[in-house]
Amino acid sequence: MTHLLEEMPRFLFLTGKGGVGKTSVACASAVALASAGRKVLLVSTDPASNVAQVFGQEIGNHITAISALPGLDALEIDPQAAAEEYRARALAPVRDFLSAKDLASATEQLSGSCTTEIAAFNEFTDLLTAHGPGAGYDHVVFDTAPTGHTVRLLKLPGEWSQFLSDGLGDPSCLGPMSGLEKTRDSYAEALGALADPGRTRLALVARAQESSLHEASRTFDELLEAGIAATHLVINGLLPGAHSDDALARSISHQESEAIGSAPARLRALVTDTLELRHGDMVGVDALRTLLSSTAQTEDSDVDVNQPRRPSVAGPQLSELIAELSQRDHGLVMVMGKGGVGKTTLASALAMGLADRRKDVLLTTTDPAAHLDWTIAGQAPFDVTSIDPEVATRQYRDHVMATKGASLDEQGRANLAEDLRSPCTEEVAVFQSFAQAVEQSDHRFVVMDTAPTGHTLLLMDATGSYHREVARNSPELASTTPLTRLRDPGHTAVIIATLPETTPVLEASGLQDDLERAGIRPWAWVINRSLSATDTEDPFLQRRIEAETAPIAAARSNCPRTAQVAYLASPPVGLDALRAVARHTVGSMAG
Repeated sequence: MTHLLEEMPRFLFLTGKGGVGKTSVACASAVALASAGRKVLLVSTDPASNVAQVFGQEIGNHITAISALPGLDALEIDPQAAAEEYRARALAPVRDFLSAKDLASATEQLSGSCTTEIAAFNEFTDLLTAHGPGAGYDHVVFDTAPTGHTVRLLKLPGEWSQFLSDGLGDPSCLGPMSGLEKTRDSYAEALGALADPGRTRLALVARAQESSLHEASRTFDELLEAGIAATHLVINGLLPGAHSDDALARSISHQESEAIGSAPARLRALVTDTLELRHGDMVGVDALRTLLSSTAQTEDSDVDVNQPRRPSVAGPQLSELIAELSQRDHGLVMVMGKGGVGKTTLASALAMGLADRRKDVLLTTTDPAAHLDWTIAGQAPFDVTSIDPEVATRQYRDHVMATKGASLDEQGRANLAEDLRSPCTEEVAVFQSFAQAVEQSDHRFVVMDTAPTGHTLLLMDATGSYHREVARNSPELASTTPLTRLRDPGHTAVIIATLPETTPVLEASGLQDDLERAGIRPWAWVINRSLSATDTEDPFLQRRIEAETAPIAAARSNCPRTAQVAYLASPPVGLDALRAVARHTVGSMAG
């Protein structure tokens, strides 16, 4: 068994940048503990959870037994379902006493992003309390959302406890927060559990890549500021020892060794496990049992070096999408997808390709864990901004105080300032910044690197709520809302990024379904980091190429317009590397 599961406390949190394999490691940990006779609850706090796909069964937002392994149950916290249940509970006592008009008003108060955050947060904190739904389990394993949003989630017990100590704010926030005072003790208990290493183990999951390890280091610092100390590190997906003189395999192995050797000192001090890459997907209990097994790792890396080489299969290239987009004069290009599929790299390459075609371009991101500056690493021929939640929230508070607060007396301004200290304010501020960026696409190209799927869908939900509010109160302005622009295929090109693997393609398909329900039709799919588009002859990587065939075919069946980006031999950092991705002028590629 790995160091991660030695002398395990009751709670295990796994967090890290998108795409590092948190779900696989969390599921494998839960399987190992349940196989050892423990009663285990596996919880996903990611709005784009794929735990159901890993186990091949429906799970959802209620505790569900995993049929293939007695002793293991799972739960996917669904923010929207949690919000619906929260609204129903909040309105049930008064539903029969309110007029239709007052009931509609109360329902509207509970329809915003603040309610969604509080409802999902309540489910999370309940699992950490002595009398919550996790009370009957020996261990509760949390598979979390990508880094930026997990840091936010883990900080919330302290933020809400502080906010409740200061007061509940003015009546505009009382709707969604009407039940918070009753759960003050639960929040305090949750905060205590998170900060106690005797009850909670927090492990950072990373890849052996410079950006991934630096993200893990930043997460370590941010959580430590909130009083939560990570004690373990899992470096996942290392390429097994080279079996050939293949240039791509040797390059990947060399860069992984360099990244681990130069990792920040705070990470090197953590208890560390390294897990090798598998040639197949981590789907099903049997496959998950192998992930944390050193014996299985050795067997998996023992491949036949004399097996016949499978030919690479390259599809349409990113340059073809850029050429088609450049026929327009302006518009919005949104790159969406699960964490870790390369959205930041693809968005940067798209912006570079459009700028090289003499287009006026703004590259921006809604992802709090994105690293546009690190990816670009130079003076770009386009504008670069990011929607930083802390900066956006500060600017929003200042704006509200300078406008709404200008005509208030001293007590009124104090009440308004108190209301704006609510953690809910961040969601509103981020949406405002998003809407301002979208508005610029009326006269230039705006390429948007979005947050991972689940949180982008929550942003889309806020966009829909705003559109409905405008349509109801100012119908003449409905044609100018962000949602109207997003629904216009002549204005907005939504590009779904995915990987040539079974689970990422299933997740991308689910994202497409969610977008279409909102009236937004994806314009293209990009299959990133494809070994099939390289000339590698390494036997292990050749087995990975064979596994890519079905997912690539499934991706192409979802969207008639697709592009394939090869696996790069070096990280796509810097202007020249991004131009190479945009033009597909490199041979063997890794990203």
